[in-house]
Amino acid sequence: MIVPRLLNWFDERLGAASFAKKSLRKVFPDHWSFMLGEVAMYSFIILVVTGTFLSFFYVPDVRQVIYHGPYKPLDGQPMSAAYASVLRISFEVRAGLVFRQIHHWAALVMTGAVVFHAIRVFFTGAFRKPREINWVLGVVLLLLTIGIGFAGYSLPDDLLSGTGLRIGYSIALSTPVVGTWLAFLVFGGEYPAPDILNRLFVLHVMILPALIAGVMGAHLAIIWRQKHTNFPARDLTNDRIRGPRLWPRYAFASVGLFFVLFGVLALLGGTAQINPIWIYGPYHPITASGASQPDWYMGFTEGAVRLFPGWEIRLFGHEIPEPFFPGALLPGVIFGGMLLWPWIERLFTKDTLEHNLLQHPRDVPWRTAVGAATITFLGVLTIAGASDVLASSVDISVEAMTAILRWVAIVLPAVALFVTYYLCRELRSGDIHPVKESKITTVRRSKTGGFDTTEEEGGGFESVEERLGL
Repeated sequence: MIVPRLLNWFDERLGAASFAKKSLRKVFPDHWSFMLGEVAMYSFIILVVTGTFLSFFYVPDVRQVIYHGPYKPLDGQPMSAAYASVLRISFEVRAGLVFRQIHHWAALVMTGAVVFHAIRVFFTGAFRKPREINWVLGVVLLLLTIGIGFAGYSLPDDLLSGTGLRIGYSIALSTPVVGTWLAFLVFGGEYPAPDILNRLFVLHVMILPALIAGVMGAHLAIIWRQKHTNFPARDLTNDRIRGPRLWPRYAFASVGLFFVLFGVLALLGGTAQINPIWIYGPYHPITASGASQPDWYMGFTEGAVRLFPGWEIRLFGHEIPEPFFPGALLPGVIFGGMLLWPWIERLFTKDTLEHNLLQHPRDVPWRTAVGAATITFLGVLTIAGASDVLASSVDISVEAMTAILRWVAIVLPAVALFVTYYLCRELRSGDIHPVKESKITTVRRSKTGGFDTTEEEGGGFESVEERLGL
């Protein structure tokens, strides 16, 4: 009796029961693509758990030590204390290698989920009024996710990550006017600075996770307030939403997704090798690893740096080095355009109405074409990040491969733009619907205490319609 009385005591003062009842009746989307955001959130939770474990053993110190551990090929070799600690995690700490690999795979999956979630929102027009703020938060989340991935990727201080870190330092240093101060702030001084790993460690385990959690919390709070969008369906209007209640169906599906995701990541962590730092060896500033490529989400920057011509200009008394254009200006233009896209599109469409129904990509050919061209351009840049490996595979010079990819980076996005626009216009004028409406089953309790089932149009089990009250 103590627990019910305690709960009643809190309910009388906080009104928690009515809030919980109202919250559990919230309507959530039923389409699988809406789960991409949850994949990102659950990956972040797994990252926090595995990262906490790894932080107990990692040493963010560039101080040189002599390695005497179980990995014999490196026995007696000088290396940083950070690199030695990661070797210890991999070969001496119980389950350390599994946790390391789960952590790395979860980082890749989280970034991918955020990217594909943003793609889904873009192509379906879910960023339109009144959801512009959530679109901006999503782009900021993508930037933070890439930043925390790069910081974590650099912490082992192996030859591969050290090469990427040196490129990052060069890009920061190439920024006009503020480059020197920016590089000093992030990297702790002239490269390789003694505090570089300490600063990246603090960014990786404290500052960036807190920012990501805050952005995710704000993102979810706005969704909770505004409610979700729906794909167009029969008898569904802008002032109604359709989907299952939070409890029990959606909650069970969401929890099930978490366990499936954790199981897949655990399987990958135990069976699929990733980032074997013992093969690359410890980092030395005068050495660069052959066939060096970063994780996929940084590949477009690597490719842009490789393809951009060696141009340097001088403006207003300041020298602008070549790495600034592909490494800082190009990402700034891409992400700046993403942040401002809701307002850029509004300039062309003059649309100021509120929208709670999504659009099929074919219904807005010009937006879909722009998105397809941008994705194609970034895809070519990502492939160009491995131009040396490609050149070796097809037995041509790196210079010839670079020249080919430069042309491909110009021509292929243009082709994607026109082909996508043409196909969308043709599909829009046709009679074939892009998504076949499926039958759903609505379950209602009968007068005899059992359950009656009826079939309805839409897609999903136990669908509920609710009028929006924004």
